[in-house]
Amino acid sequence: MSGLHGTASNLACESCKLKADNFFCHLSPAAAKEFAAIKYSTTYPSGSVLFLENEHTRGVFLLCSGLVKLAVSSRGGKTLILRIAGPREIIGLHSVMSNAHAEVSAETLQPCQIAFIRRDDFLRFVHTYPEVYEAVAMQLSSQYSSACEQLRTIGLSSSAHGKLARLLLHWCADGRETKDGTQIKVRLTHEQIAECVGSTRETVTRTLSEFKSRHLVTFKGATMMIPSRAALEAIGGS
Repeated sequence: MSGLHGTASNLACESCKLKADNFFCHLSPAAAKEFAAIKYSTTYPSGSVLFLENEHTRGVFLLCSGLVKLAVSSRGGKTLILRIAGPREIIGLHSVMSNAHAEVSAETLQPCQIAFIRRDDFLRFVHTYPEVYEAVAMQLSSQYSSACEQLRTIGLSSSAHGKLARLLLHWCADGRETKDGTQIKVRLTHEQIAECVGSTRETVTRTLSEFKSRHLVTFKGATMMIPSRAALEAIGGS
C-alpha cells in the first residue's frame, strides 16, 4: 500500500537497519508477527502531507527515520509549528485513540521511512496485546509534555529574543555536550524556525545574527554551538 505521496516498500522489521530503541521494534514474538501483518512500510519524500488539520486520520504513522512537521494554521494562512516529530514517534495517535479529527497537519521535512497502520487494525492490535498500551501511554505523555513546552516558548516570553532562546534551550536536550558547549544539528530553515516561535523569517535571521555577535551561538554549516546555556536562560527567562 502506498501513502498519499509515498512509495510502498517491503521492509521487514526483523531485517530493518533503522532498528533502534523503539518499543515497536522489540515486541514479543506474537505481537511482532501481528504488527508485521498490519503495517505498511512506505518511503515518503520531503514535503509529503500525511494528513491535514481537522481531517479524520486513516490510521497511525510510526516514524522509523526522518522528521515530520506538526503544525496548525489560521484562516489567514499563518502557520505555527507545535513540534517536530522524529524517529520512534507515533503520529496521529491522539486522533486515532480518541476517534477525533486531527488537531494538527503532518508534513515530512525530509525523506522519511514510515510504517502506517490503519485505524481499526491498530485499535484491535492495542486491545489484543496489552503490552502495547505501555508504548501508547508513553507516546501520549511525551506529546503532552511537548505541547506544554511549546506553550512556554510562545506564551512566557514576550520578545523574539526570549522565544528563540527558549527554543534553542529546548533543542539542547537532544544536543551533544562538548568541551566548547552544546552542539546542535539545525535541520530547520529560518522560515520554519519562525513558525516554531510565532515570528517572521526576517526576525529570526536578525535575532540569530545578534546572538552570534554576542557569542551566544556559533555556526559551522548546519551545526550550531551554544557555549553557555546559562546565558540563553537569562534571555529566555528559564
